[in-house]
Formats: sequence, structure tokens, C-alpha cells
Amino acid sequence: MSTTKKFAVTALAAALGVSTLAACGGDKGDSGSGDPKKSKTVTLVSHDSFNASEAVLKAFTKETGYTVKVLKSGDAGAALNQEILTKGSPRGDVFFGVDNTLLSRALDNGIFTPYEAKGLGAIPQGVRLDGDKHRVTPVDTGDICVNYDKKYFADKKLAPPKSFDDLIKPAYKNLLVTENAGSSSPGLGFLLGTVGQYGDDGWQSYWKKLRANGVKVVDGWEQAYNEEFSGSAGGKKAKADRPLVVSYASSPPVEVLYAEPRPKEAPTGVATGTCFRQTEFAGLLTGAKNEEGGKALIDFLIGKKFQEDMPLNMFVNPVIKDAKLPELFTKHGVVVDKPQTVAPEKIADQRERWVKSWSSLVLK
Repeated sequence: MSTTKKFAVTALAAALGVSTLAACGGDKGDSGSGDPKKSKTVTLVSHDSFNASEAVLKAFTKETGYTVKVLKSGDAGAALNQEILTKGSPRGDVFFGVDNTLLSRALDNGIFTPYEAKGLGAIPQGVRLDGDKHRVTPVDTGDICVNYDKKYFADKKLAPPKSFDDLIKPAYKNLLVTENAGSSSPGLGFLLGTVGQYGDDGWQSYWKKLRANGVKVVDGWEQAYNEEFSGSAGGKKAKADRPLVVSYASSPPVEVLYAEPRPKEAPTGVATGTCFRQTEFAGLLTGAKNEEGGKALIDFLIGKKFQEDMPLNMFVNPVIKDAKLPELFTKHGVVVDKPQTVAPEKIADQRERWVKSWSSLVLK
């Protein structure tokens, strides 16, 4: 969840009155010798939503001798920009959290050193977007989708929307809130989903219809989900009046996990015909002080322990084929069989033009 997100999980947990575990190891494992080659600390630079259980991080230390230090650096775009600015003299050893919407920017700026991770064979070819160059390694996938407030639609005796086409129907006028595609990862993902659905010749016409149907645009995910969306815990407190929001396919399990008491069913659902697939990657930073530790960490990120820990910590899907998903995640989440995708090279070539056109159409 790029999307991440994917600091969406932390903000959602906060809205539900719960704090998530900070996934940071300290520097106590460092050798103290001053020699980077002998350092026992490996630094992971990431967006704010990186999270892992303490037991899993301790398992990495036990297996490798390295202690993980996590340097959280804002949202995915901000974190990546900082690494581009410090290219060759990175703030850490591994960068995690660049997704397919921003991948070309990272690769074009040459911030990663190629490394073919151990265990790569367990990852399907379809998410290995850097081919055989191995500059980045896929770690997780997540889907940006419209979520709906089940109670609202039940009370109104109205079927919730299922597809992009449904969202422009009169029955759903003034119900949807989305994020600014120029400043928000889910907002951009939703825009890319419409590009994937309607193509270069059709997406602008679609957004004109969506605007005419009363879509509301706010700056970011937290405002959209926790202040404007009537189905979320935060939205209920804020007396929000929009029963449709652009969020993630994994948002319903979060509403269950952090609720007290836990409901038997999630109060929100997912319109699976409105989804865009995000894939997040990790890469070894060029100039890393602890390159061997960085390689060990990338191996660990696609290992079974970490992959099975992710769903209820970062609310994303594992990329390895044999990872088991927690029952809560599978019971209240959804499987998106046919998400929209757009080739990273096309995103790289057209992203700025798409966002500029979108802004002129929707924000004027």
C-alpha cells in the first residue's frame, strides 16, 4: 500500500485510537570501530509507512548479525527525492518504498547498484519490472481502489458501485471523494487507473463526466479517508458525508483490526472494478557504507518471515508465491483479479503531462 499508502495505515490506525509499532532498530549493534566494512548496523531508508514486527527484525539480527536502523523520510515521493539529491552519498544502505508510479525517476537518476537477490526465483516475473538488470527488487503489491460505506448504501437501498463506469452514473452523484493526483500517491494511482481503463483518448472525457457528477478533490489520503469518508472511524467522528473514497483494497481489514470491539464484518467494502495495482521495490543504494548488510537486508525483505509479517503491519500483499496470508487479512480484504496497470516507461514519459491535464480539467 505505495502507496504508498500506502503512511495511510499509520494515519488510519491513529484515527482509530491505536499506535502502530515503529520498526526501528537502534545503533547498539554497531561495532563502534568506525570502519564501515565492520558495521553491524544496516540502515533502511523508507517512507513513513514502513512497519515490521519486533520479532521479525530480531530474527534478521539473529540470522545475519546486523541490526536494522529505519530512517523514515515522509511520503514515497519525498523520500525518493531526498535520495536523488544525495546520490552517491546516501543516507542509508537500502531504499524501500519506490513504487511503479515513481520507479522510472529512481532508475533514470541511477541511485541504485544492481544486486540479484537470493530467493528472487520465488517472485513472479510479472512484478519484476526492472527485468534482468536487478537494480530494484519487488517486495510487495497493493491496490488503490474506491472504498464504500456499507451502512450508507444499505440504508439507501442502493447497490454500491462496482466499476469506473458506475461512478459517473447519476445514482452516485456527489458521493465520491478522491485525492489530488499531483500531491497524493493514491490520487495519482486512481488517475492512472482511469488511464489504464480508458486509454490516452478516453481518460480526459471520463474525468469531465466524473467532475460533472460531483467528485470532490482534497489534498491527501488522510483528509479524504479520515475527514470526508463516512465509512471510516475517523469519518464517523467528523460526521463525514461522502460514502465513496479512493483508498486501498486493504483498508477494510484495518477498520476491523483496530476497532474496539472488533466487528464481525468490516464496515467498508471495495469496488474491485476501480483498482490500480501498485508494486513497491527495494534497492541497494549506490555508495552504501554497508553494502554487504544492505544485500542481506534485501534478501530478508523477500524471505518468508518478512513477507508473511507484512499484511497486518503494512497492509500490503506479499510478492513471493508461497507466503501465507493472515485470516483477518483474507476474511475482510478482497482479491483484485484484474487491476489496471500502466507500463512504468509509459508513466515516466507521460506522468507530468497527465497530471497537468488532470489538474486543468478537475481543479479549475
